Amino acid sequence: MKSPGLYSILFLAGMVIAGAGFSSCQINVAPDDRIVIDPPRNVTVVPGANETEIYWNHHWSRNIIGYRIYRSRSYDGRYTYLGSTGRDYFVDHTSINGRLYYYAVSGYDSRGNETDLSTESAYTIPRPEGYDVLMRDFRIQPDRAGFEFATATLGPYDDLYTDIFYDNSNGYHYMNVWDDTDIRDMGYTNSIKDIRYAPSSGWSPTKDVILKYGHTYVVWTYDNHFAKFRVIELGPGYVVFDWAYQTLQGEPLLKRDVTAKGERKLQSKKYDIGYE
Repeated sequence: MKSPGLYSILFLAGMVIAGAGFSSCQINVAPDDRIVIDPPRNVTVVPGANETEIYWNHHWSRNIIGYRIYRSRSYDGRYTYLGSTGRDYFVDHTSINGRLYYYAVSGYDSRGNETDLSTESAYTIPRPEGYDVLMRDFRIQPDRAGFEFATATLGPYDDLYTDIFYDNSNGYHYMNVWDDTDIRDMGYTNSIKDIRYAPSSGWSPTKDVILKYGHTYVVWTYDNHFAKFRVIELGPGYVVFDWAYQTLQGEPLLKRDVTAKGERKLQSKKYDIGYE
């Protein structure tokens, strides 16, 4: 069970001892003034770059005047107090990229009484992110047509460590990966943060996707990391995107064989990579 701090109050009223018997009296309590013992609900977390956003539902009782936020390295572990707020969200600026954190929230009243901690398994792993990356067609500017998530750098499209590279041909914008990497279109999103988890299937069999404004794409890199990017602008021979990269490697059971370092090949491509 999660800990610390909880309170429960036994409320006994109207019991009057009278000889061998007793009598009772009626006390009316407004619904909103009931003793509060249930914790905040629907706690969710959104990872960022060395920070985590925590959200929850506003508590139903007017007795609750604020919330306390706690963090642990495991669900059943010891939760450390982070801070308090009167709002329905909190930002943890002390989280570190690549580390797993669990979060819990309690409510408290004007007397300092505190509810149980929330029961949801609200966990996340902060990861680096970036914005407004401009990438050009590999035929026009090959030395800046590729992007590596681990180092957040543009480079040659055919570099050994390039994760994705851009191609503008036949009136379409494409993002390509090599045969040791996977990519999938997750559809239109309002924000790159809308996609919280990498899919387990649905990867492009042709190792490319057609880019569309506002769409977010997930990449499974050759060295077993997950990344995502969202298109924010498309133009003649270029694309601009935001991105995020998970520094913690995937679960070992999901790990694929990694191609030996050396020449990287494209699979089922629609053009010859050596085309001028």
